[in-house]
Amino acid sequence: MKGTFVGYILLAALMVFTIQGCGVKYSLSGGSIPEGMNTYSVEIFENISPFVSATLSQQFTEGLKERIRTQSKLSQVNQDGDAMFSGVITNYVITPAAVEAGVDRAALNRLSITVKVKYVNRKDESGESDFEESFTQFKEFRGEVSTQESSLNSEIVKMLTEDVFNKAFNNW
Repeated sequence: MKGTFVGYILLAALMVFTIQGCGVKYSLSGGSIPEGMNTYSVEIFENISPFVSATLSQQFTEGLKERIRTQSKLSQVNQDGDAMFSGVITNYVITPAAVEAGVDRAALNRLSITVKVKYVNRKDESGESDFEESFTQFKEFRGEVSTQESSLNSEIVKMLTEDVFNKAFNNW
């Protein structure tokens, strides 16, 4: 009986060491920054959408810089970083999301922002990690957009920069 118990303990220990030695490393802070990548640069994202929010271009550009700065070990440079981000804001639109009965207006509106991002990993000579992709996020709201626009934009920018960061560094 004693020998069987020791055998189970040894088997369990062997399994733990085997499982720890294998697998995928996941990290939600810092992503999987490629070996040798030390710097990043973010160009200004111009707002070319038909409807322009005055501060959105700067807000998104600075939001992306901050996201990378706070969630990675990379240092920001003005141009030609190891990781380079550029692009444009292609859509900024408010659409009705729910109609109010008996009234000629929407009970709920949706603010959507689309950003087209080009990412170049200068440390990947194959170019396989580079991408050019559009990202869209939205928030629904009640009432007039003018009283909430700044906070809505902040929330959407936060979601968009998370999407861009994850695509570039977490392959999501």
